[in-house]
Amino acid sequence: MKNTENFSQEHHKFLRARKRKSILIQCLRIGLLILLLGIWELSAACGWSDPFLTSSPSRIAKTIGSLYTEGTLFYHIGVTLAETLTGFFIAVLFGTAAALLLWWSDTLRSVLEPYIVVLNALPKIALGPLIIIWCGTGSKAIVFMTILVCIIVVIMHMLNAFIMTDQNKILLLRSMGAGKLQLLTRLVIPSSLASFISMLKVTVGMSWIGSIMGEYIVSKAGLGYLIVYGGQVFRLDLVMGATCILCSLAAIMYFCVVLLEKLLVKNTQT
Repeated sequence: MKNTENFSQEHHKFLRARKRKSILIQCLRIGLLILLLGIWELSAACGWSDPFLTSSPSRIAKTIGSLYTEGTLFYHIGVTLAETLTGFFIAVLFGTAAALLLWWSDTLRSVLEPYIVVLNALPKIALGPLIIIWCGTGSKAIVFMTILVCIIVVIMHMLNAFIMTDQNKILLLRSMGAGKLQLLTRLVIPSSLASFISMLKVTVGMSWIGSIMGEYIVSKAGLGYLIVYGGQVFRLDLVMGATCILCSLAAIMYFCVVLLEKLLVKNTQT
C-alpha cells in the first residue's frame, strides 16, 4: 500500500511539473510574440524603419478595422477559406484513395510512380494559364490549383506510410489466412494513423499555398486578391494585414488538426 501511495505521489509531482512546463512554454511563446510586435511598432514610431515600406502593427490593425467597417473583411476571408477547405478535403480524400489503390496493385504503382514524382517536381504555377482555360476565372480555378498543389503530396506521403507497414506483422496475418482486404483494414490503415495526421499537418500549409497561388493568378475576391491589389496600389498596410489574417487562419486550421490528433490518440488508448 505504501509503495502505491509513493508511486501515486511521484506521478502527481511529474504531472504538475509537466503542466508547469507547458504553461511556461505558452507564456514564453506569447511573450516572444508581444516582444516582436513591440519592437516592430517602436521601430516604425521612432523612424528606425519606413512605415510605408514595413508598415506597423497599429497601421495593420487600422487597415483590418477599416475592412470590417466597410463590410468586406469577412467576405474576403470567407471566399479564401471556402476555396482552401474545399481543395484541402478533396485532395485528402482522393489522394488517400489513390495511395490505397497504388498500395493494392504493385503493377499499377510501378507504372505510375515515375509520373507521380515528375508531377510533384513540376512548378504548379506554370500550369496557371492552362487552369484558367480549363476552369475559367472563378473559384473553380483556385480550388483546382489547391488540389493540384496538395494531392501529389498526399499520395506520396500516404503511399510511403502504407508501404512501410511492418512486414513481420503482415507475414503473421498472412500465415493466419488473412487476405489483402483484411491486411488493409486490420493492419495497414490502423498502423498508418500517425502518418495520416502528419500528412494532414503538411497539407494544411500546402492548401493555403495553393489557394493563395490560385488567387494570385485569377481572383476577384479573397485574401490573395487583397494582397495583389494592395501591392499594385502600394497599400502595403493592406498587404501586411491580409498576410496576418492568413497566418491566423492557417494556425487555427493547424490546431484543429492537432485537436483531431489528440482525440484519435485518446480513442485508440481507450
